[in-house]
Amino acid sequence: MTRVAQQMTAALVRQLGGEDNINIGLLPVPSCGAQQVLIKVAALAVNHVDTFVRSGAYRTSLPMPFIVGRDCVGQVVEVGEGVSEFALGDRVWCNSLGYDGRQGCFAEYALAPKERVYKLPNNVIDLAGVVSLLHPSATAYLGLFREARLQAGDTVFVGGAGGGVGSAIVQLAHGAGARVIASTSAQDKSWVASCGADKILDYHDADLWQQVAQATPQGIDVFWDNSGQHHFKQTLDLLAQGGRIIVTAGLNALAELPIGDLYTKDASIHGFAISNASVADLALAAKAVNQALAKDVLKTRIAHRLPLAETAQAHRLQTEPKGQKVPGRIVVLP
Repeated sequence: MTRVAQQMTAALVRQLGGEDNINIGLLPVPSCGAQQVLIKVAALAVNHVDTFVRSGAYRTSLPMPFIVGRDCVGQVVEVGEGVSEFALGDRVWCNSLGYDGRQGCFAEYALAPKERVYKLPNNVIDLAGVVSLLHPSATAYLGLFREARLQAGDTVFVGGAGGGVGSAIVQLAHGAGARVIASTSAQDKSWVASCGADKILDYHDADLWQQVAQATPQGIDVFWDNSGQHHFKQTLDLLAQGGRIIVTAGLNALAELPIGDLYTKDASIHGFAISNASVADLALAAKAVNQALAKDVLKTRIAHRLPLAETAQAHRLQTEPKGQKVPGRIVVLP
């Protein structure tokens, strides 16, 4: 398999800012350096963090012009010196491009360090579905098992369980033998139930936290609210002794923290951004994701499938207010 052109179409920005800064242009197809893999891209996914990086809200080193995006699925078309793990034609995925000095992947070809590339299981057919799962599932895995040290029998509360990360948390926690209490909108209840939640509450209810308390008389072992609201004043009292709170949303949120409830319960709050995960941690998450993909046990919803030329629109859709969004992930197909 060889590259078919010297240039490629890419979704890029020349300065950070709004979605209108995203342009579609031609760039040279990159050549592999040592320890690198060139991927012919087949499917891409948009994440909230992509919009943070593109806007400058998440500060990280970026080459300019910068190709947006971090998650891709495709085929290996070139390998650099020192790469023996991959061969031409291998189907692979990557979920850690587009930040920390690495060029993004929203292009016809993407260049990735070999240690951030993983082979797809042979049984995977739906590449759009797979790419929509990569970031949420890896985030859920690291948050649950590295940060929260989840054990079978734990009680897990998942706020915003209808979203990509939220529904991945529900699936992985359920699969690990935890009892899952979830809050979501009425329209997402059936979806969250299909992901394995044991009890589902409507987050619009004025007495939500009273309902959570009634559903968790022994307390909550792992509390993970993906809404970014962080109602610590109402929820710290709901934790079991030694309970763990995972914080992965609410970039600009301000929250009141009841210190007494925190230390008297031996509780802990773990701020966690997958962008900070080490190569070793990402590899552990990738192994778990691939095992789940091989067993075909991960579910996803796709709201939009757009061409590469509509990347700016994909970012607009990602940042729409929650009530205006079509449930599901946004996939871009070059």
